[in-house]
Amino acid sequence: MTRAQADPVRIRVEGDPVRHDDKTLRILSTSDVAGIDITLTDVVSVVEQAYRTLAEGRSDNPRKLTVKPDDDHSVAYAMLGRDGERKVVAVKTSYKYGLHEDRERQHYYTTLTLYDDETGLPVAMLDCGRVGALRTPAVSALLARELAAPGSRSALVIGTGTQGRLALPFLLTTLPDLKRLMLFGTHPDGIAAVREELERHFPGRDLEVVSDLREAAEEADIVLATAGPNTPARVEADWLKPAALCVLVGYGIAPSTLHRARRVIATSAAQMQVTGIDMADREGRLPEVDAEFPDILAGRMSGRTDAGQSIFAYNSGLVVTDIALGHRLAQLALAQGLGTAVPLWK
Repeated sequence: MTRAQADPVRIRVEGDPVRHDDKTLRILSTSDVAGIDITLTDVVSVVEQAYRTLAEGRSDNPRKLTVKPDDDHSVAYAMLGRDGERKVVAVKTSYKYGLHEDRERQHYYTTLTLYDDETGLPVAMLDCGRVGALRTPAVSALLARELAAPGSRSALVIGTGTQGRLALPFLLTTLPDLKRLMLFGTHPDGIAAVREELERHFPGRDLEVVSDLREAAEEADIVLATAGPNTPARVEADWLKPAALCVLVGYGIAPSTLHRARRVIATSAAQMQVTGIDMADREGRLPEVDAEFPDILAGRMSGRTDAGQSIFAYNSGLVVTDIALGHRLAQLALAQGLGTAVPLWK
């Protein structure tokens, strides 16, 4: 798709043409974004391009700003970035309240505001929940594609929350030869949701819900930990196959999987030092990162250097991937006339 085809500067809403200007911002609600049809392959392609552009030095991804009170009841982030491929600048904000509460009692708000860096005009502000729900498992699937041992056929997903529900469909998108799909979860509704997403994207594929976590981990080529902080899951390094790949998104694997890995990969070494402190050793230290994932995708660094080595991969979100995927979703939404035009700066 060319930029001319994709650029939604002029769209039609309820039969009337609407032109973006410097006074109006189009707001895309949760329901607007939920109604956008996008394939898993499209998501993976957009995210991969964002990483490659960053590795080429054409995008900017500064460190996130974080605010967290002493009692840890909430956390807030602010992230600014620029996508050099799409020529888009954006700001993402994220706020979660009730970190010690059950998932149903937490409050979570995240938004992405996009600006076209060629025209200088605002593109849209959208709820960023679906962006993260798609982007993160897409990154994990790319990590698995690049880092899993040759001939990998089995995957274990830990957790059935937002990130766990699309983990297997995305893994099958990048690794279609996976044969055994295992899931460890403690929430019946979450398990049902994982089954539903797998059936929707890959009809007829079997899902094995496991109760013996150690036995499942011992048989998995890929272990993907997406659970929340209250999970009872804690996979240890000595449970794993010698050449296993562990991908950490949330919780579910023990620090030993990092410290005893023969190779450590991170989407961002700097972010891992900040957000991965729960994986530190008794002295509060984390191992050095051997390579960053954008450089691996760009061919500047090697991923797996030995077919028999164990690898730990740390998947922390980079705002450039949110920008790229958010912009893609905004393009599709605006082309359909979705959203509400708000004269914000009038």
